[in-house]
Amino acid sequence: MTMTCTARVGTGRAAAGMRLAARRSATGFTLIELAIVGICIAILAATAIASYEYATIKSRRGEAQSCLTAGAQFMERYYTTHMSYKDAPLPDCAAEVKPHYTIEFSATPTATAFTLSAKPEGRQGDMEKDCGTMTMDQTGRRTPTSNCW
Repeated sequence: MTMTCTARVGTGRAAAGMRLAARRSATGFTLIELAIVGICIAILAATAIASYEYATIKSRRGEAQSCLTAGAQFMERYYTTHMSYKDAPLPDCAAEVKPHYTIEFSATPTATAFTLSAKPEGRQGDMEKDCGTMTMDQTGRRTPTSNCW
């Protein structure tokens, strides 16, 4: 004994609704769906860009601080051999620091004192609202003393 089963596709409203739904899902995304996805991507991108910019500003500040520390060590070695800071050359910094900071003596070094400064330039200067120009002298004193160092 064999049974056969046949399904009839109705012609009523329910069948028409199913055909319409099948046709609608096969056509793609609606404009509102694409707009929502675009807004989500924009929010994620804005957050990622802001975080990246903060990280680059902070890492450049760290490079400048490293340069000031290395410069102070150079000045101490110069003092050890010449018994004076006077006529000492300006310490050289890494190439990564130069486009973003100007490293210089705040005043001409004397026989017993020097002060190195790192002044932010360009975009770094625009974003460095908290720290600004950082300095270090022969005693190791650093300014500004806020969360910059």
